[in-house]
Amino acid sequence: MHSQIFCSGSAVVAARRMRRILGSVLGREGWRNHEVRLINSNSGDTVKIGELSYKIKTPRNPELVPVKHFSDSLPQTVVQHLRWIMQKDLLGQDVFLIGPPGPLRRSIAMQYLELTKREVEYVSLSRDTTETDLKQRREIRSGTAFYIDQCAVRAAVLGRVLVLEGLEKAERNVLPVLNNLLENREMQLEDGRFLMSSERYDKLLQEHTKEEMDAWKIVRVSEDFRVIALGLPVPKYKGNPLDPPLRSRFQARDVYYLPFKDQLELLYTVGPNVAAERVSQLLSLATTLCSQESSNLGLPDFPVDNLLPALHVLNAFPMLSSQQLVQRLYPYKSILGKEGRNAVEGVLSRFELLDARQPAPSSILSVSRTKDVEGHADVTLSVANKDVTFQVPAGMKDLRSPNSSSTFISTPSHSQLMADMMQSHMVKDICLIGAKGCGKSVIAKEFAEMLGYSIEPVMLYQDMTARDLLQQRCTLPNGDTAWRPSPLVTAAMEGKLLLLDGIHRVNLGTLAVLSRLLHDRELDLYDGTRLLRWDRYQELKEQLELSDQQLQERSVFPIHPSFRVLALAEPPVLGSSSSRGQQWLGPELLTMFLYHTVTPLSREEEMHLIQGLTLNVPKEAAEQLLHLTHSLRQMNDPTAQSLASSLSTRQLLRICRRLSQYPEESIAHAVNKACLSRFLPSLARASLDKNLANCSIQDTPDAAEHTRDHSCSVKDGVLTIGSVSAPVYIPTEKMKIPDVLFYDNPQHLMVMEDMLKDFLLGEHLLLVGNQGVGKNKIVDRFLHLLNRPREYLQLHRDTTVQTLTLQPSVRDGIIMYEDSPLVKAVKQGNILVIDEADKAPTNVTCILKTLVESGEMILADGRRIISDAREAEGRPNTIVMHPDFRMLVLANRPGFPFLGNDFFGSLGDIFSCHAVDNPKPQAELAMLKQYGPDVPEATLQKLVSAFGELRSMADQGTITYPYSTREVVNIVKHLQRFPGEGLANVVRNVFDFDSYNKDTRDVLIEALHKHGIPIGANPSSVKLAKELPLPEVTMTGYWTINQTGNARRKLLCPTETRPIDIKGPVFLRVQTHPCNRQESRALSFSEEKSHWQIPMNEVNIICHVTTKDDVVYVATCNPVSLFSMKERGDTIQSIELYDVFPRTISGSWQPFITIAPLGSPLDGQVVLHEEQTNTVLHIDMETGAVRRLLLSQEDEKPQTRASNWWSSKEPQQGGHKMCHDFSHKNWLLFYKENGNQLDVLDVLEGSVHTISLPVNLKSVFLVAEDRWLLQESNSNKKFLLTKPMNMGAEDSGVCQLHSLSEDGVSQGHGASSAEESVPQMVSSEQLPNENLSAALDQKIVSPNRILSDSGSFARIVVGFPDLVSPNEVYSFKRPVDLSEVRIAEGGANTLLRGGLRSSTPKRDNCVSLLSANQVVRALPPNKVPLKEVYPKDVTPPMTAAYLEVTDLNSKKVKYIPVPRSVTVSPYTGWLSKVSESDVLLSDLGSGGVVTVDMGGYVRLWETGLDNLQRSLMEWRNMIGTEDGRPLQITIQRDSGLDVSAPKHGKIDANNDPHVGGNQWAGGTGGRDTAGLGGKGGPYRLDAGHKVHQVSQAEKDAVPEEVRKAAREMGEKAFRERLKEINMSEYDAAMYERFSSAVSRQVQSLRIVLDSLQAKGKERQWLKNQALGELDDAKIIDGLTGEKAIYKRRGELDPELGSPQQKPKRLRVLADVSGSMYRFNGVDRRLERSMEAVCMVMEGLENYEHKFKYDIVGHSGDGYDIELVRADKVPKNNKERLKVLKTMHAHSQFCMSGDFTLEGTDSSIKELVKEEADEHFVVVLSDANLERYGIRPERFAQVLTSDPQVNAFAIFIGSLGDQAERLQKTLPAGRSFVAMDTKQIPQILQQIFTSTMLSSA
Repeated sequence: MHSQIFCSGSAVVAARRMRRILGSVLGREGWRNHEVRLINSNSGDTVKIGELSYKIKTPRNPELVPVKHFSDSLPQTVVQHLRWIMQKDLLGQDVFLIGPPGPLRRSIAMQYLELTKREVEYVSLSRDTTETDLKQRREIRSGTAFYIDQCAVRAAVLGRVLVLEGLEKAERNVLPVLNNLLENREMQLEDGRFLMSSERYDKLLQEHTKEEMDAWKIVRVSEDFRVIALGLPVPKYKGNPLDPPLRSRFQARDVYYLPFKDQLELLYTVGPNVAAERVSQLLSLATTLCSQESSNLGLPDFPVDNLLPALHVLNAFPMLSSQQLVQRLYPYKSILGKEGRNAVEGVLSRFELLDARQPAPSSILSVSRTKDVEGHADVTLSVANKDVTFQVPAGMKDLRSPNSSSTFISTPSHSQLMADMMQSHMVKDICLIGAKGCGKSVIAKEFAEMLGYSIEPVMLYQDMTARDLLQQRCTLPNGDTAWRPSPLVTAAMEGKLLLLDGIHRVNLGTLAVLSRLLHDRELDLYDGTRLLRWDRYQELKEQLELSDQQLQERSVFPIHPSFRVLALAEPPVLGSSSSRGQQWLGPELLTMFLYHTVTPLSREEEMHLIQGLTLNVPKEAAEQLLHLTHSLRQMNDPTAQSLASSLSTRQLLRICRRLSQYPEESIAHAVNKACLSRFLPSLARASLDKNLANCSIQDTPDAAEHTRDHSCSVKDGVLTIGSVSAPVYIPTEKMKIPDVLFYDNPQHLMVMEDMLKDFLLGEHLLLVGNQGVGKNKIVDRFLHLLNRPREYLQLHRDTTVQTLTLQPSVRDGIIMYEDSPLVKAVKQGNILVIDEADKAPTNVTCILKTLVESGEMILADGRRIISDAREAEGRPNTIVMHPDFRMLVLANRPGFPFLGNDFFGSLGDIFSCHAVDNPKPQAELAMLKQYGPDVPEATLQKLVSAFGELRSMADQGTITYPYSTREVVNIVKHLQRFPGEGLANVVRNVFDFDSYNKDTRDVLIEALHKHGIPIGANPSSVKLAKELPLPEVTMTGYWTINQTGNARRKLLCPTETRPIDIKGPVFLRVQTHPCNRQESRALSFSEEKSHWQIPMNEVNIICHVTTKDDVVYVATCNPVSLFSMKERGDTIQSIELYDVFPRTISGSWQPFITIAPLGSPLDGQVVLHEEQTNTVLHIDMETGAVRRLLLSQEDEKPQTRASNWWSSKEPQQGGHKMCHDFSHKNWLLFYKENGNQLDVLDVLEGSVHTISLPVNLKSVFLVAEDRWLLQESNSNKKFLLTKPMNMGAEDSGVCQLHSLSEDGVSQGHGASSAEESVPQMVSSEQLPNENLSAALDQKIVSPNRILSDSGSFARIVVGFPDLVSPNEVYSFKRPVDLSEVRIAEGGANTLLRGGLRSSTPKRDNCVSLLSANQVVRALPPNKVPLKEVYPKDVTPPMTAAYLEVTDLNSKKVKYIPVPRSVTVSPYTGWLSKVSESDVLLSDLGSGGVVTVDMGGYVRLWETGLDNLQRSLMEWRNMIGTEDGRPLQITIQRDSGLDVSAPKHGKIDANNDPHVGGNQWAGGTGGRDTAGLGGKGGPYRLDAGHKVHQVSQAEKDAVPEEVRKAAREMGEKAFRERLKEINMSEYDAAMYERFSSAVSRQVQSLRIVLDSLQAKGKERQWLKNQALGELDDAKIIDGLTGEKAIYKRRGELDPELGSPQQKPKRLRVLADVSGSMYRFNGVDRRLERSMEAVCMVMEGLENYEHKFKYDIVGHSGDGYDIELVRADKVPKNNKERLKVLKTMHAHSQFCMSGDFTLEGTDSSIKELVKEEADEHFVVVLSDANLERYGIRPERFAQVLTSDPQVNAFAIFIGSLGDQAERLQKTLPAGRSFVAMDTKQIPQILQQIFTSTMLSSA
């Protein structure tokens, strides 16, 4: 393209050439054809366009006249535009060329100016342009500030043409500066001069002299001054609309793209090798995509101007498919949503351009220097098996042949991309689009090296200004101000490859400054320098016959011909209208580059890459990793996409580098670390876990982890943490090494070990965690151990890019830069610790990316950091990065409640991330012990467990503040220093922050109470049971063991031994349930220690409880199952044995179970015995293995009388019994009632010894291991059986049976009454001697046994069973024998049990606590002397039973009430056979018992006196002693006034604050009136004032009648409020039921909403202000004396053209089908759904502008039952209750059927049609999908059917594992199964917080 220059000398030649060139234009028909002619006459040259002529003047500065813009053949349209401009020029009017983006308007303006030889002043406007850029700017020269005229003034005075480009980019009030200049050609300048139009000036000049005018500072505006403005039409494109006064001063001309025909001819000439048809198809496509219709579809304009370069490519490579080409011009797959893509593809197919079979495989074969053309390279590509050689620009360095780099692994898709880039590089600048971490930078680097380019990386950030891009101000050493060219400009002049990293971040108005550089290779800088395209520069040189030197003196420089721009960007986020700046790729940018998309690698390629770059990575691990990543990448679910973005190729390489070093690490750990899964919202976390499981990546909890001791040590200069070692650094600056108080604990050491691994791999680290978990401590300790000096940077809201790098200051008028810690660390190789990284705006922190990635960074003073020392040689102003430099970044976790900026999201993948969590309980306890060595461990335990619970609540979102270790440490420090203060008081130091938020406060108090921290308790509230005196102990007789030789009396019993048969094992599932332990001593102190509920269903029946050490075992018998739990544990294990005990016959078989826990070495295993069938099972609670032990052969035979035994009312024969007193020794004894043999089972040996007896047994008591007390069934006679200790002895026949005679104390009359007592319990050990002495009130040492029966509280048999002499029996007699107390007396029980007690209950519920000297039994209330226990006027509480504690030390008996069970099985008859009271009892430890009531409620009791006293002391210490003595210096304002009756008080019209007094309503600290913090007022009334508290003691002193009146007044106000919305009190109570159930969720939801709203309102920096804080970037402007150098915070107006924020659209689809009503009785599902709906209505109240919601029901009647309309949401409780009632009524009366699927489908389709920011559908359903024949896959498909709608389903768990199966098939994070309906509101809240609010 030669252009034509007109010089006066060779005018004739020129005119002739002109005619020849324009031949194509001439000779066309019609009078509209204009000719451009140059007419030469004596008076100078004239240009004629058609009939217009214009006289050319000789330019004064010819270097300012545009050159080589005039093209060989001018299309007619252009000529007409030129003619119009000439008309306006002759009229003296200013013109505005308006039209679509692209270089056409600019080139027409330049062609005109070249034609008319006018000098040009060009300004590209951006949002940073200020009036100084247009009028005058001050510069300092040798200490004085001068005004330098800027473009507008220069043009006006010197008669140039001012070209303003991009008017829509300038901020609103900048351009009016020009209004007067445009209209009247007048302008007042800052330096006092005044510009005046030529006519007025000339008039004045007739009256005054030139000198006078100069003295008045009046300057003449040249009559040749014109303005040509270039702009986009704004409603269509983004930008500021024209100011009306400004608009009226311009004449507009629409410069649309060239007409089809002209374009076509142009393109034909460019692409002679391309089929004409193809060219016209491409052009048709372009024209279609620029039409009005396409922009209505929201498609950006097609960059028509880029068709030229594209055809150049196509000309050289005719084998390219058109679609490939179109993708480069118009990357529609990346920028458009689904509909847009379809529309474009429709057009493509319309013009037959969908010809992309596979894109032609291409690769670069060779690259070599071109011989004859300098700065070019010959590249040979193989495209579709043809070799094509072509020339491209190349850099100065040596070329490198392709695929010869060791660090770049070429894959097929990469080599294809490189070849494509080469083709584009031939003609235009390129932009690479690809997700973060997919290798854009690496590809760019490889590309540059191949072509011998030096790279100039420029990291773009969001608030970058045009100045930062082009030139920045600086001061010279003598104090003069100057302009320093930016790297971008130097790159252009030196011919480098400019890498613009992140053009998606920078503002469009700023990028527009570059459009002229990219299109025309021209650039005008702030200091007046002009950069010209190389060939234009050469032409200028020739024409003006000037040397380079002279041109440079006139500030004209060439742009190097090799200079190219390569931009990198992340793909635009589709469909996100809300997040601003995401849709960056608009029509304007499309014209600037050719686009190439970096496609994600395929699995094979990525594998190849990983193996190439990390040599010895375990292959299996890498494959699993890729499987996961690719399965995530392929999902179209936004959650999965965001997870996939955390697993970018860069992260995968990092993980693999680490795995190749540490192959034993688990992949799950690595993935969780990369995604920071610990801090993901719960939905995303679920999704990740599910995907991990699908890819069978299991996190193997390291078994060695607990045993491996994590220690750290420094030996001989080597630091070892865990299993990793590193040399200790030898620093130069010792004082910068941190030293910190740090207590080692395993968890932090594990984090540090992890950090060290990454540190050794050369990574920069990012630590993310909540506040107070010890991030800083860990980092400081880590650096202390490594001995590394650190620099510390704390970021905050106002951090800017400048403050991160340099701190400018002024000394003696010269600007000096102080290095920031960052630069110091880089220079000296220290560690840079960046704290609170999430507080700074992400656009600031992202400049760290180039520093971390490429080790390069440009500082504000022009120096640059370079990592490669070789490159730095010979370059001025470089800082070489020290090899030891590292960054450790600390940030809080993203999201609520920190609401920082998402540092992890934007920069997470360039760091190695570590989640720091609060230490685990063990670790935390260990650490606290070091902080508080003297604090009792029980206290620490309580703190750790309470805070653990609070943290998990924070994770679930129940409370908002995440309590951390820091808080606990502070509490412990306080307790350590002031041990006298109670824990309950000290914890308030942390929790008082929450004391005014009622809901949070309740949650906290409940949690603290649950763990036994008695916050709010009064030390005097001790509620121990009343003690009654025991009757005197009396000696009641003797037991004599008959040892005489009488054969009948001493019987030998034969024994036989045989092995047992074992069947099994069968492995049953051991389920783990959370145990919700509640400490009972929260508000008052009683015998009850703690309690919890066993997870069993309502019909089940508890039939045995026993303990071993601290484990409690509970057996149930309907169905048979076994539970085990630790006394202090937090889980309950259970095994269902339903399958092992089948119902033999459908009759009323009522199994009855006894359990015996075994001892070492069989710990954790139990033997379970069923009485009727004599089934013996051995169960291992760890593994779930169940074995059946067959004791005798009969067990095998089927029961012959089966048909018979269940039909008779009472079984004839007695049941089988098991004695398990010695089960911890692993032997058990079985006998049958009325039977005559004993089976002794030895579990370890696996043998059974059968002893045959001559008597029929009633009961057996194991009084010692070798002595058993037997009782005969008929006569109740007692026998003692002695046996040798080891059963297996040869003389195994020597079990001896001794009869036992009971003699009464002789009664004087000779008659001896020996009562045949039936003992209910006999201890198997003896009382300790001191206890025995205390009980009998005499000093005595003797073997003894304690026993208990119905007639006495306790009996002690002294001497039994070891002494032969008669043993004395001492008794504590009862006044009334228990067995004689008739049931009928117990009122409450009769009703409950229906008087069904026919048989004797099987459990006696009596235990002896030998060390505490107590006998405890559980009695039903009717057997308790309630009249003595409770005073007359007190009604006894409703209880399940009483624990009768007989204490033989203090000789007291007390009755402790056991609370009623919440639920009781309906099988009352069966219950009464188990136990006579509603509880079962077992001893626990030394001083306590455990009871389980029939509803499965476990309670632990402390009965031993010593233990109780100790606990009471601890409890009182925890509350803290508030001894009544007043402290000294207390000045408490006591108002001293008494309280009269409460009233509302007068309302103050001005709402002034009132303190004290008792007159005004809404006051604070007063009496009797409604207000805050006073005493005696009726209710809280907040009139918005600061609260003055009346002291607590004074509040307590409010008299009772005043309090009562206050309550009444509160109630009255409530009733009036109801009256306002006419709601009955019954309704109000009913609504309250639903509302209170979800009040906590509503509360936390609203907190999140509020804080998000506040965050959205956060103010931004407004620059260029006249007052505020000094803007560092403008310090020099300040020196020169400018005004607008400040910045201040303000509300940022939304960017023009950015879409309006629309509310989010939510629909709740509630299930109101019949099944909801029907099963409501089972699991309250309908009520829970109503609660969920209530929560939505309450939570979103008053947020209607943010959330538009409606609620729709679905049932058998249809799927669109309207409950709440979006435009008419319920405003008060009454309306809300109405909605709930409608739900209830509908489900009661609707048809059966299920429309879940259709409802979901139609809702999704409906919502999409509405305009909204985001769409959400939440479906509540109890859909038994399978029953209605709906395949879950189908449902999954519907849920994800539209990517714009986030649909979630909550299923109410139904039968068995169906719910779990559902969840497996449905998409993760989208479906929830609420097994417990209580979870529904919680799940809903989770959905809200983790999705809707994440982007609010």
